Amino acid sequence: MLATVPSATLIGVEGRPITVEVHVTNGIPAFSVVGLPDASCRESRDRVRAAFISSDLLWQNRRVTVNLAPSSMRKAGAGLDLPIAVGLLVAGEVLRPHEVEGMAFLGELGLDGSLRSVPGIVPMMDAIGQPIVVVPPACQEEAGVLGRHLVRCASNLRHLVDALRGDRPWLPPTTRHPDDECDAPVCDLADVRGQRLGRWALEVAAAGGHHLLITGPPGAGKTMLATRVPGLLGALDPSDALEVTRIHSAAGLPLPPGGLVRRPPFRAPHHGASAVSLVGGGTAGMRPGEISCSHHGVLFLDELGEFPAAVLDMLRQPLEEGVIRISRARASVTIPARFLLVAAMNPCPCGEGATPAACRCGEHERMRYARRLSGPLLDRFDLRVQVSRPEVTELLPTQGTGAASESTTIVAARVASAREIARSRGVRYNAELLAPRLDEVAPLTAAAHRVLEARLRHGRLSARGLHRVRRVARTLADLAGRLGPIEEEDVCGALVLRVDPFPPAAVAS
Repeated sequence: MLATVPSATLIGVEGRPITVEVHVTNGIPAFSVVGLPDASCRESRDRVRAAFISSDLLWQNRRVTVNLAPSSMRKAGAGLDLPIAVGLLVAGEVLRPHEVEGMAFLGELGLDGSLRSVPGIVPMMDAIGQPIVVVPPACQEEAGVLGRHLVRCASNLRHLVDALRGDRPWLPPTTRHPDDECDAPVCDLADVRGQRLGRWALEVAAAGGHHLLITGPPGAGKTMLATRVPGLLGALDPSDALEVTRIHSAAGLPLPPGGLVRRPPFRAPHHGASAVSLVGGGTAGMRPGEISCSHHGVLFLDELGEFPAAVLDMLRQPLEEGVIRISRARASVTIPARFLLVAAMNPCPCGEGATPAACRCGEHERMRYARRLSGPLLDRFDLRVQVSRPEVTELLPTQGTGAASESTTIVAARVASAREIARSRGVRYNAELLAPRLDEVAPLTAAAHRVLEARLRHGRLSARGLHRVRRVARTLADLAGRLGPIEEEDVCGALVLRVDPFPPAAVAS
């Protein structure tokens, strides 16, 4: 007896349709899975057998061959347990073919017959063409994000068989609350005391999509500033929200109530993270890494100088192209990775490099610390600011004299206005402006031209740096409401926000 059951597998952040073919015949009892399965797929025979026995279902003590078609594509994950079990039930005539017609199945089986969730439900649902999809109860909200399928759920394998026969009802759908995530509180910029330069840099970074490097001593508030960036970006567009949800689903990250990620993600990996954890890959399914999980959001690298230099240099390609390309012997995938990079680091290993009298580091230590950031990577930061510890009067203002800082809501409104201007130019934000268009959308006044020419002639600005300074200047002009040519004050402001975190004098002193 032959049975075919539709399903899907996950490669990178893309779902691929799979047909599970189950053939049961007389012969020496055996159970084999073919079609390039990984270890988790091959182990499904033991999980499925235990689930059958625990559910009081007849186990076919015959020769069983399971083919995962197409056979030329590698399959990964335990999500094929359920379609294999359903195929066995149809091939063993426990279920009739018409009872599963028009249905696809996704899910892992527990040894007790329970249906367990699997990562990547959203992209795998996108790959399924059948109108009805049966998933574990824990995946019900996630499976309904696309809205194209009728989602069915059963608590265990026995319940599934009874529901397919019509003897028991399916589990009722869960109540969705799609706006819960947007209603949750965010870190408010008004909580930051002092740090006028840092707050200004955050606003410019969010408005123009410019990558930001913050240097300063411990306790200056670098991390506090960085955690306020997502609140300035506003809610995601529906298409961006769906794209981010697909990536988070493929990575196995928990999704918010309602299943759709509506806020820009904020990812902050530890400085001991490996290259694979940042870039992705590592398994046959090519799981997305932290870079992709921060797509349309913020990737915050705290203690940037403590990351391995080889890991940091892997950021260069996604910062330029907005994608990660992972190539293996049997497959290659392209994963979106368009994020706002915010990094923080100390000026030296002891953290007191901004105050030479307090610094305990030797010259060799400071030079080695500075070399951890390669020139090409450092050049990709549009904004590089140095912050210091707030003054006592800013932390503990006299009662009634402390000036209230602007809240996230006020600053986010200016950011949204600047981004709307950028969208009128055909880009999401000014950081995406191509160099050939700068003469059109960011022409320079004579005074601004002289400032940049002097920097270039003295070797204090590279060609790439010139383009980045002009983009930042365009953002500053947009925030100020000036839509004409870039003026001298815009260029000077962009240069103030682009200081060298390791000036030669500080390294050689």
